Formats: sequence, C-alpha cells, structure tokens
Amino acid sequence: MRPSPLLPAAVAIAVLLLAAVLFVTREQPPSGPATSPGKSPSPRPGPERSITISGRALVTDGDTIRIESTRVRIHGIDAPESDQGCLRQGKLWPCGLEAENAMRRLIGGREVNCVQVDWDKYDRMVAKCSVGGSDLGAAMVSTGLALAYRAYAQDYVPQEDHARAERLGMWNGEFVPPWDWRHGYPNRETFRIPPPRRNCRIKGNISRSGEKIYHTPQSPWYDATRLDEAGGERWFCSEKEARAAGWRSYRNPPSLQ
Repeated sequence: MRPSPLLPAAVAIAVLLLAAVLFVTREQPPSGPATSPGKSPSPRPGPERSITISGRALVTDGDTIRIESTRVRIHGIDAPESDQGCLRQGKLWPCGLEAENAMRRLIGGREVNCVQVDWDKYDRMVAKCSVGGSDLGAAMVSTGLALAYRAYAQDYVPQEDHARAERLGMWNGEFVPPWDWRHGYPNRETFRIPPPRRNCRIKGNISRSGEKIYHTPQSPWYDATRLDEAGGERWFCSEKEARAAGWRSYRNPPSLQ
C-alpha cells in the first residue's frame, strides 16, 4: 500500500503542537507555594518587629513586673526569689525581698517603658525596660541584687563584674544563684526566709545611741540597714505594729512622735 501524502504533514503538525504545549507549561508561573504532602505552607518570616509597652508597673519580684495585663520578665537578669535568703557574715538576710524592694524604688511610681525581646515558657514578655532613660536591668545587676543571666544574654556582664569586685549586694557574702534555687538546690533550706517574715518588710533598727527607728522600703537608708535580731532588732509587718512596739518612723524626728 502506498503511504498517504498527508501523513508527513499530520506528523509535523502534531510535533509543533506538542512543542507549543511544553513551552507554555515551562513559562507559566506556579499557582501557589510548593508544599510537602499533608503539610500547610509556612509563611515566610517578615522583618522582626518588637512590641513596645509603657505604663505604670506593679512589681512582682526583683526581675518581674506587670504593666496592666502584661507580665514582663526583665531581659538579661535573674534576681533572687521572694522567699530566698543570702548569708552575710554568717547571718541570713532576705536578699529576695531586698531585690523586690530595690526594683520598686527604682521605678518609684513612674512610667516604665519596655521593648520586647522574646516570650518565655510562662507566656511572659521578656523585655528591656527603662524608667526615665535608666535601664532597670543594668541598675539591678550593678547593685548586686540581681545576676547577669548569662545563659540567655551577655548584656549585663560588665555590671556584674563591677558588683562582684566591689562586693555589693549578694556578692558581700554567700548566696545560691536563683536558677539553682528554682531547680531544687540541695542546701536551699539553709537560705530560705522563714514564712512569717516574707511579707513583713519593715526594718526595726536600733541605733548606737539606743534609739529605735523603723525603715519602710521607701526609706533612703533601707538597703543599708542590716538587722541584728540577736541584738533586739526585728521585722515588722506594718507601721502601726512598729509604733506599738516603741519604734519611730525614719521620717519623723523624736520631737514629732
């Protein structure tokens, strides 16, 4: 049988159509992001944007505050827990409460500005915070009432080195690093503040002349006042209790009592 003269033309047309289809398919952009079977597409990370919050703050402890409904963990520091004590010259002192009160005095009722760095596992904002331009984390570490949290940041290592060299705060004695305290330090009970004193933060001091003066956490001499309970000095839970026991306020001279 003689081949049809139309066959070569048909073959040529088919080849041209196939080439056109392949060209269009190759040039067509994908209709959506490629995904693995069974997985949703992951959004491409955009530029990082930190959250900034400002306002009056409530102090929870030496490294945690609350601004309205937002709990804020101060970035780069770790302060002793509220029930944690430290040893100085063999005597226990409430370094956790001292740290909490120091944070309260640094803020002083002023507006706190915080810039978010991260979020922790307790759903707290981790942030660098300042008051009047003063960095709260740096201030706490430089006084020795918080440690540089080196496992997470190196921001305040110079301040810690200074506090250690000057034997300030916790560095003027023995203490358990807060991260060890929280994880069940074997000897932690030696450093625990007895429960009745946890919320009794007024210091009843006896001067060299025998005068009894109490200091609230707002007192400018609060941090410098060390209690000798064996010598009759004591803690009070309220100013009324302190006055009833015969102590006068640091704010008032004897003539006004």
